[in-house]
Amino acid sequence: MNTNKNKWLIPIAFTNIYVIWGITFLAISFGLNGFPPFILSGFRFLGAGIIMIGYLLVKGEKANYAINWKKNAITGILILTGGTGLVAWGEQYVTASEAAIAIATGPFWFIAIDKKNWSYYFSDKFIPLGLVIGFAGLILFLNGSVSSSGSHTQTADASIRIIAFVVLGLSSVAWVLGSLYSKKNPADHSTFMNIAQQLITAGIASLVIAFFRNEWTGFSIIKVPLNAWLGLLFLIVFGSIIAYLSYIWLLSVKPAALVSTHTYINPIVTVIAGWIVANQTININQFYGLIVILAGVLLTNVTKYFKLSKRSKVKIRRVIRHVNKNARPYQPI
Repeated sequence: MNTNKNKWLIPIAFTNIYVIWGITFLAISFGLNGFPPFILSGFRFLGAGIIMIGYLLVKGEKANYAINWKKNAITGILILTGGTGLVAWGEQYVTASEAAIAIATGPFWFIAIDKKNWSYYFSDKFIPLGLVIGFAGLILFLNGSVSSSGSHTQTADASIRIIAFVVLGLSSVAWVLGSLYSKKNPADHSTFMNIAQQLITAGIASLVIAFFRNEWTGFSIIKVPLNAWLGLLFLIVFGSIIAYLSYIWLLSVKPAALVSTHTYINPIVTVIAGWIVANQTININQFYGLIVILAGVLLTNVTKYFKLSKRSKVKIRRVIRHVNKNARPYQPI
């Protein structure tokens, strides 16, 4: 892909992961108006996976090799069924804004679980400081959330809301475990085929979980309201295809630290979209908690964002030497 195309594709791709993944939390809440959580997740992943794999098979790409299906199944079940399916379950008891803010703690779990790189993480003074600040923000946010009087609390007491936030935390852990597994056990297919297989296996796993949770009992597809169908359609087309593909493509052309900035933007987009579309609000303690959490996440990555490459440092030193060499001393007239 040439540079000129990249110039306009890159901002579009960033807009996709910033805005779409922020609105995704709200789309889940709409989908839950007609679908139980794991049926919703199953239809979402399976629908997106079938669309993608159908397109790839038409192009002539093969989807064989059992070992690749196995690797992608493990990754898909951890990242999608666990990482995203549990979010749908949690949003039965918390608002979309609250779920997005809770998920913003994901980078902390990544550092905590990635034991192999602890020596690197904790050699940077900003990372432990960011972890402490982020944890403080999480406590502040949870304190404000338990006492919240949002729309979900009309049917969910404080105890079930606490459980929901714990489940949302577990969803972040599942996402991290899946990401680390995928990194250590890469499949041999193309990136798009790997994603398609992950989506299909995650969709099947979600529907199986729905069966064991008796979600199919009493569920009638003809009774699903229009707004729930629109939520599901958004999740399939935008959340699981457009945004996810944008994310994977950005990782191939931009530094991962820069691409990961969606972690900071998504909760803000969700809060704004929830306020505009669904009249969802957050209280002052939740707002302060969000700010502190985002500050902590930023601190854990501050070195990545502001670290200059050796080549950049050499160029800067050359410019400084050139300026000093050619600078004329002040001569009064």
